[in-house]
Amino acid sequence: MSDEILLWNKDDEDAFVTLTMNRPDKMNAMNQALGDALEAAVKRAVADPDVRAVILTGAGRAFSAGFDLEGEDFDLDAEGWREDIGANMRRMQLIREAPIPIIAAVNGYALAGGLELMLCCDMTIAAEDAKLGEPEVRHVSAPPTLMLPWTVPMPHARYLMYTGDMIDGREAERIHLVNRAVPADRLTEEAEKLARKCARMPGSAIKFAKAALNHHQETAGLPSSWSYNRETTAILHASEEGRRWMRMLKEMPLKDFLAMREKPFRDLD
Repeated sequence: MSDEILLWNKDDEDAFVTLTMNRPDKMNAMNQALGDALEAAVKRAVADPDVRAVILTGAGRAFSAGFDLEGEDFDLDAEGWREDIGANMRRMQLIREAPIPIIAAVNGYALAGGLELMLCCDMTIAAEDAKLGEPEVRHVSAPPTLMLPWTVPMPHARYLMYTGDMIDGREAERIHLVNRAVPADRLTEEAEKLARKCARMPGSAIKFAKAALNHHQETAGLPSSWSYNRETTAILHASEEGRRWMRMLKEMPLKDFLAMREKPFRDLD
C-alpha cells in the first residue's frame, strides 16, 4: 500500500476514479492532511472532463472512524468551535455540491464525521457487516452537518443520535441509510458497477439532476438546518460538561478514553 494519504485510481475502461482514504492504522480518521487531500482530489475530479463519477472508500477495516481525536486540543470556547465546525461544514459541502456523482463504498466502520462524509455522498453501497453510527454523542459531541434527518425517517435519526448505537449494513439498508448492503467480498465490484453506470450516462443529465435535487433540499431548509446545528454543537462543546469531556480526551490515551466512554453501555449494546 502506498504511503500517500489519499490514493487516486483512474479506471481503465470507464470515466470514473476511486479515491481511497489511506490511513488504515488510524481507521482513516480524518485529520487536516487527509481533509486537504480529499478536497484537492474532489476538485481535481470535477475539473477533469474524463471523470464523470467518483467512488470514495477507505483502506483497511474502515471507511472512516470519524475525525481524528488524537493529538489535538479540543478544549475550545464556543467561537473556536464555530470556526472548527464551519471548516468541516465547508468540506462536506464541497462533496455534496460536486457536479458529478460521488459513491461511498463503505467497508467496515463509518462513524461520526465518517458517517457524515458518507451521507454527503450521492449514493452508498455498504458491506453487510459494516458498522455505522454516531457514537460521539456518548462523549458530549455531535455531527458537524446533521445529515441524518435528511436521509432517514426521523425516528431512526433520533435513535442513532440519542443512543450512539452502531448498526450494521443490513440494518442501514433497511432504514434507507444506504442504498444497498452487499457481502463484503462484493463491495468493490458492486460500487464499480454503479460507478460505471453513472459514468456511461450523459454527464449533463446527472449534473442537472443533482443540481435540482440539491436545490430541493436547500429550499426545504438544509442550509438553515446545518447552520443551526453549527450553533448548537458549538454551545454543546463549550458547555461545562462538554469541556470536561474534551479535557479528558486531551489528557487520557485514546484507548482509555473510549473504554471509559463505552463502559456504561456494555450491558445494553
